[in-house]
Amino acid sequence: MQIPVTSVAAVGAAIRAARKAGGVRQDDIAIVSHMFLRDLEQGKETVQFGRALKVLNELGIRLVMDVPDSLAPALQDHIPLAQLAAMSRVSKKASE
Repeated sequence: MQIPVTSVAAVGAAIRAARKAGGVRQDDIAIVSHMFLRDLEQGKETVQFGRALKVLNELGIRLVMDVPDSLAPALQDHIPLAQLAAMSRVSKKASE
């Protein structure tokens, strides 16, 4: 299932739903404090993105950016080619 990410609140809602569906309590996620997780689930705009990504990963939620093909040359200047190739393979698998 794909959900458009338009706000921190949308990410927080997905995290909360996944956590509850898995029977996971906030304090079961040891990689962040329960206060951080509460703030994230409530859509607090100032949460740390890196920590939010760790929570997503812990819950098995993958965040993917849909970048226009026209930006490929610019991305190649900033992201190693091997990483771009790996990201492309993941994107193709997700669309199958």
